[in-house]
Amino acid sequence: MAIGLQDLKDKVVIVTGSGRGIGKGIAEAFAEVGSKVVISDIDAETAANTAKEIAGKGVETLSAVCDVSNREQVDKLINATVEKFGKIDVVVNNAGITMDGLFIRMKQDQWQKVIDINLTGTFNVTHAAVNVMRKVKSGCIINISSVNALGAPGQANYSATKAGVIGFTKALAKEIAGMGIRVNAIAPGFIETPMTAKIPEKMAEEMIKAIPIGHIGQPLDIAKPILFLASDMASYVTGEVINVNGGLNGV
Repeated sequence: MAIGLQDLKDKVVIVTGSGRGIGKGIAEAFAEVGSKVVISDIDAETAANTAKEIAGKGVETLSAVCDVSNREQVDKLINATVEKFGKIDVVVNNAGITMDGLFIRMKQDQWQKVIDINLTGTFNVTHAAVNVMRKVKSGCIINISSVNALGAPGQANYSATKAGVIGFTKALAKEIAGMGIRVNAIAPGFIETPMTAKIPEKMAEEMIKAIPIGHIGQPLDIAKPILFLASDMASYVTGEVINVNGGLNGV
């Protein structure tokens, strides 16, 4: 029996927050192995441009505007995917934001917005997708956590959501394994994206020094283990968290 990524060809994959950054890298990787990719982003132009770019590689794509914290928009995303492709095989819950600040100065909206997008958004998309997947007793959910799920100064809100994603992943994996749906998580370390580009240069240099492997990661470094988790190579893997962080302390 051949072991590889061949089974991902023609699979229908939704990647939230995939207009740019890690999400775009993940979507591009799925396209490379022949999957049909749904580009979902809160920014319509970014989503459309990325979908057009990926479609140029010869795969079918769908561009969708979606604020994952809004259940109505999430339902539209899921319905549009099923209407176009007839199924959903894989969901990658990548959409996320940071609104960093010292806890004693953190405003209520800084806390709530991050919770709404990073944690409730993961629930919304997963809940809607599972209702489709369970009908065919097949599917794969991959959630994006973070090395900072262990806690980082100035990120009480973000760390809380990423730790929550891990708990959510492990609980859900046990609950829906009997439905033929696997649920896993990836915890990235310091990855080069438009978000991390905003980090002050001196701070970024110190962060890189702390990485045992010696350099910042790329979106493709996250995409590779996601392809593994989505494929039949991981058919006996569920409820797990894979750290992709260059050797930083993992979750």
